[in-house]
Amino acid sequence: MVAVETFRQMALSMPGSVELPHFDKASFRVNKKIFATLDTKTKKVCLLLNEVDQSVFTSFDKTIIYPVPNKWGNRGATYVELLKVRRSMLKDAVSMAYQNIAKVNRK
Repeated sequence: MVAVETFRQMALSMPGSVELPHFDKASFRVNKKIFATLDTKTKKVCLLLNEVDQSVFTSFDKTIIYPVPNKWGNRGATYVELLKVRRSMLKDAVSMAYQNIAKVNRK
């Protein structure tokens, strides 16, 4: 189980990351691109992984980490249940989402 504030600190610990509003959620961005969003009401995070990383993380337990059920999910958008996920797994997933977005923006 990971607290909302723990996730927030984890996301903001990534170099150059900032928190900004995104509709009714908080978004975490690097170079103006979102790598994660946080829904504090449902205690659910959406990470923007690539398809390979999504496949790896969702293979552990689809009740904890699973694709967003729409076209965004087909492109790597992945939900993480904060009340169920282990901190170490979330940290790895956040790091992968951050790296994927930061790498895209270096081109």
